[in-house]
Amino acid sequence: MIQNILKDKPTKLFVIFTAFFVANALIAECIGGKIFSLEKLFGLTPSSFTLFGQKALSFNLTCGVLLWPLEFVMTDIVNEYYGPKAVRRISYTAVALITYAFVMFYFAMSVPPADFWYGSAVQDGIPDMNKAFNGIFGQGMWIILGSLVAFLVSQIVDVTVFHKIKKYTGEKKMWLRATGSTLISQLVDSFIVLFIAFKIGKGWSWQLVLAICLVNYTYKFTMAIILTPLIYLIEKRIEKYLGHEIAYTMKQAAMGRESA
Repeated sequence: MIQNILKDKPTKLFVIFTAFFVANALIAECIGGKIFSLEKLFGLTPSSFTLFGQKALSFNLTCGVLLWPLEFVMTDIVNEYYGPKAVRRISYTAVALITYAFVMFYFAMSVPPADFWYGSAVQDGIPDMNKAFNGIFGQGMWIILGSLVAFLVSQIVDVTVFHKIKKYTGEKKMWLRATGSTLISQLVDSFIVLFIAFKIGKGWSWQLVLAICLVNYTYKFTMAIILTPLIYLIEKRIEKYLGHEIAYTMKQAAMGRESA
């Protein structure tokens, strides 16, 4: 059985895509607790601007956003060759495994630590390893819920918009359906996660939620444009790996058509 899977290039490619998609999503969730300054990353002085009446805003983002644009690139690639059912399947798989991971994180946090472990990293400036561990892995439940719901809904939106555009463009203008679907789904993702995690969960004002949403979306919008050439590069590599005939057949099947 495994030999048949390894010999079938489309199946092997799908397994690779699924593995990367799930791993990338899980890593993004795990590193999302760290907030970084985008301006400082590029050696710039942090800005201070006002949106919706909210003052002193700057481009402070979670490290998770560094990886999420790759999820939407993968979504568009899988959508192009395997269709919406395949995207939904890997999205559900990712959500299930991320949920499992966070359950295990909370289980690990509840396990009684060894006495010596508390002060095992004092020399590194960490006075209490247990508090450090819990602080990293113990993200609030509202943040986890918001992130998972936003991810799932935005994936469905991405799939839907992608195929709506493809019905009009056909095989041409990959950049339009890939970038267009990403821009819309990323806006949905940004709003839902902030609404659930901070409007419902922490009682933030609407102006603060909308202001931070726009800041985050500006970054995601920019990354969606920048990463568009990557989609063409991946598509060329896939065409070379599968062969034009197989790739064309897969694209037709993804759209619910039979190849001629």
